[in-house]
Parts: sequence; C-alpha cells; structure tokens
Amino acid sequence: MKKIYTGIDVSKWQGNIDWQKVKNDGVQFAMLRAGYGRFPGQADETFAQNYKNAKAAGLPVGAYHYSYAKTVQQAREEAAYCLSLIKGKMFEFPICYDVEDDVQKALSKDEISDIVTAFCETLENAGYYVCVYMNLSWLNSKLREDIFKKYDIWLAHWTETTTFTRPYGLWQYTSSGTVNGINGRVDKNYAYKNYPQIMQINGLNGYQKT
Repeated sequence: MKKIYTGIDVSKWQGNIDWQKVKNDGVQFAMLRAGYGRFPGQADETFAQNYKNAKAAGLPVGAYHYSYAKTVQQAREEAAYCLSLIKGKMFEFPICYDVEDDVQKALSKDEISDIVTAFCETLENAGYYVCVYMNLSWLNSKLREDIFKKYDIWLAHWTETTTFTRPYGLWQYTSSGTVNGINGRVDKNYAYKNYPQIMQINGLNGYQKT
C-alpha cells in the first residue's frame, strides 16, 4: 500500500506541544486523544488545547477514544461521551475507537465485535467517519469478519514491515518516534487514504457536503 500522509498520535502524556514546530518537522496529521471511558471528567485534559493549536498551525486532525467497555451498553455510553467531547469540532481524519484494555482481554471475539459495532454505529449515525484501533494480536484474534468489512482499521504494530494481511487505513508503526516540538517519545503513523478529501466530499466529521 502507498502511504499518503505521515502523522503522530498524542495525549496528555506528550505534555505541552509546540504545534508549529511539529508541522515544520514534516508531520502531516495528528490523531488526538479526546477522552476515555464513559463518565464525565474523563476527557483528555490536553484535547481542547491540542485541537485548537494543531488547527492553528494548519495541521489536519482526527481523534480517538480509549475504551474500557465490557458490554454493548457501556460501549454506547462511551460513544455518547465521545460525541459530547468532539461536538462542534471539525476533523479531517477519522474518529477512532481504541480497544486494547486489560479489562477486555477475557472477552470473546463476538463480545468485542459487538462492543466495537455499538460504538462505531453510534458515531456513524451522528455523521462521523470511524475506525478501529487495535494491536496486531487483537486484530488477528478479537474481531469478526464483518468488522473488517464495515470499518477502517488503525493497525498498531511497531515494526518496519507488518505481517498484518488485511486492509488498513492507518498504521502506527512505532511508539518511540521523535518530533520537534514534543518532549520525549511519540507514536508515529502512516495514513493510506486521502481522509481530508473523504470528509469534505461526503460531509462527515463536521464538514458540510460538497
């Protein structure tokens, strides 16, 4: 697959980011953690600031929500909470469901797939383009076939050449990247679709249909 964009994903763990320096260092998009879980107070405390400053620097952004859901109902509540965090904002890249927590390890393939579907359907119904973030092992063992047909995958596999054989829209290829404007390590990613064009043409993620 041919990569179109090179980007990063960030959360409060990256601290205060100089987004102009990030952009000047060749970063072409950023995935921002919006929040986690389903309860008030679980927004990422840097989300609003990262969104504002990345946009001001001219960087296209997406967002991701970290899951602890163990039931379909909890996944729907996480989706509702995520929607409250991203409301009124515009995203050129997908809104992603990050499913990898230890509390979900014991769940079956059907249970995880139903949780993913519940979250993603809720966001799609609200006009968002969604994707699913998982590590290689979970992607190979925790999702039914229908999930791969319905949603883009954001693959987490920290290696030079991935062994993942299915299509994916994003690939997080390292957790130990460095970028000007960020102190310490940062995850780095490739994107394989022209997501900004998809959002604008289809009127998704806060865009009006063109």
